[in-house]
Order: sequence, then C-alpha cells, then structure tokens
Amino acid sequence: MAEAAKTEEKPRSTAELDITKYKIAADIVHNVMKKLVELSVEGAKVLDICVEGDKLIEQGTAAVYNKPVKGAKVSKGLAFPTSVSVNNCVAHFSPLASDPLSAQTLAKGDVVKLHVGAHIDGFAAVSAETVVVGASPESPVTGRQADVIQAAWHAAEAAMRLVKVGNKNWQVTEAVQKIAAAWNCKPVEGMLSCQQSQNVIDGKKRIILNPSEAQKKEFETCTFAEGEVWGVDILISSGEDGKARIEESRTTIYQKDSNVTYQLKMKTSRAIFHEVQTKAGAFPFNIRCLEDEKRARLGLQEAVQHGLVKPYEVIYTPAGTYVAAFHFTIALLPAGPSLLTHPPVWYKPELVKSDKQLEDPELTELISKKLREDKKSKKKAKKENGENGAEEKAE
Repeated sequence: MAEAAKTEEKPRSTAELDITKYKIAADIVHNVMKKLVELSVEGAKVLDICVEGDKLIEQGTAAVYNKPVKGAKVSKGLAFPTSVSVNNCVAHFSPLASDPLSAQTLAKGDVVKLHVGAHIDGFAAVSAETVVVGASPESPVTGRQADVIQAAWHAAEAAMRLVKVGNKNWQVTEAVQKIAAAWNCKPVEGMLSCQQSQNVIDGKKRIILNPSEAQKKEFETCTFAEGEVWGVDILISSGEDGKARIEESRTTIYQKDSNVTYQLKMKTSRAIFHEVQTKAGAFPFNIRCLEDEKRARLGLQEAVQHGLVKPYEVIYTPAGTYVAAFHFTIALLPAGPSLLTHPPVWYKPELVKSDKQLEDPELTELISKKLREDKKSKKKAKKENGENGAEEKAE
C-alpha cells in the first residue's frame, strides 16, 4: 500500500521546486530597479542608465549561487538587458555608444519605462515600471500622462488577478482593453505576455493585447494551469488606436531562438553566434555585451535572416502620445498565485492625478480583491456557505 501511495503522489512542479531561484532573481531586479528610478532624473543620459542597470544585475547575480551543483556552475545573469524607453517609445530602447541616439538625455516631465530582468539557473524574474521625471506629491503628473499611467497600473492589477488557474488568456486581453478605455487609452497593438520555464521567457502559451482582426483569428486560446510561471507585460498608449511602428532607432537587443536550427555560412556569423551562446545562452542580450560591435552587427545579419536570432525592435506610437508600462512575473502555485517580482518602486497614487477613473463595477471589485485569498477567509466563506445552505434547507 505504501508503495502504491508513493507512485500516486503528485510530482512537484518546476515552479515549486525552483521558486527560491525566481525569488532571489526578483530581489536582485528590485534592488537594481530602485537604483534605476534614482538615476532617472533631469539631464541623465539614457545610455548611462542602461549600462549601469546591466552592470548592477551582473554584480547582484555574481554574489549568489557560487557553489557548483552536481559539478556544474550555476548559470546566472541578465534575463533582459536594461532598456529605458521615453514618452512614445514603446520598449527595447537601449542604445550603443556609437548610435546616433545615444546622446539622448531625460527631460523634466518625460514618461520613462524602465525594463530589466535577472535569472538564476535559467529561472527569470523580469520587471518593468513607469516613472515621470521630476514628478512629486507637490507637483503630481496630470493630463494624458496621468491617464496612461493610471490605465496601465490598473490594467496590471487586473491582469495579476486574472492570470489564475482555470482562467483563459482572452479574459486578460478583454479586461486590459476595457480598463484602458476608462482612461480613453488603448493597449499597444499585438504586445505579448508569455509563459516562462527554465531558460525560456517566451513560451508557447501567450496573452495578446489589442489584437488586430488577423491576430484574433490566428491567436491560440490557452488556459492557465497550476505550476506555470508567467511574465506579464502591460503596455498602454494614450494614442487613438494603440498602433506602433519602427522608426530611426537601431535594434540593439536580440535573442537566440532555441527552436530554429541552421548552419551559418559566414565565419564571422558562426563566431558571433558562438559568443552569443556562451554569454547570453537562451536569454535576450544587448550587442553591447559582445566584444566587437561592428563585427557583431555583421555576424548577426545572417543569423537574423535565417531566424536563428530574433530582434527586439524599438517601436514608437505617434509623436505627441505617451506609453506607460508595467511588467511582472507571477507563479501559479498550489496555494494560489504568487507575485514573484516586487510592486513598483516609483508609482504611488499621490504622484499620478487623473480626472478619470474606473467605473466598471466588476473590474473595480476584481482589483480590490487580494491576489491570494488567505486560508482563514476561505474557511470562513466555506462555513458561511454551509450555514446559508442549512438555513435554506430549513426554510
């Protein structure tokens, strides 16, 4: 009997076994994010903030898990290079010193998206938040900037509560769309959130924001399941339709696609691809981390052309609009959802004053709920339901 019981025992999921690694990565990201928020002041160079963020992640991860496991070194480091995307720039802006836009500095009133990630043994915590340069409780953010930040934060709060066992990805898509509309905003079209696992931050199960008609037809429905970890990316635009396009910025962040195999022809391409595999593994990387930038750009061309490496393009909504973003990593554990990354460093209601608010009663109630119901509440609810049931029967 004992043997039979053992075989029937449910195996522990990767998310449970490795939750500590996710959480340590998340703590490192939080400490770095605090520093990035501090650095986001008037006159600061975007390039300097990106370089500092990457350096701090490497330092933070270098300080932990230094004992070999089964004779092998534990891999760790950046899970997403620091990017600092300003105003209508949606994401992935992390220039090289040689890029024409590398001289960009922050100005008072800029809406700045800070995005960075770390991993321990391939278990990644990625976080993004939005900061407005120079804002304070005495001089809060107002107007369309306030609208877009409030919309993004409330949408993130709803998504945290909807990414739960048994729910479907379209429930998140629809809620984010409705919440953005309350502030007269739109989610950025086609932006994705993905299931994560060891060495994978872009799994096959996904959530899409503001899909086009073609994307609605093609996009797969999925159900959130116990043991999964998700990286959820909420990007909201103050523009009319949420559409974004590539402009003059050069792509600097790339990622090896583990599902594609191709024998590179050029010697330079093979050398660069080997360097990418050694330094970044399965995670996104910035060309900045490669030894020879010109050679890297040349070598990556062939790899991108054949799908071995994919670009994280820098995209923009129309001039005069703003984009706000929040990204969080969440685990669907047996005891309930667990937010692995920390709450935002900068965002506080007193810093962002919009004249609009969420009026949908269902969504307002959803956001007011705790992320995970505590055991006492569950027992109390069960007890009350039992008593109500007994009363009904008595009647």
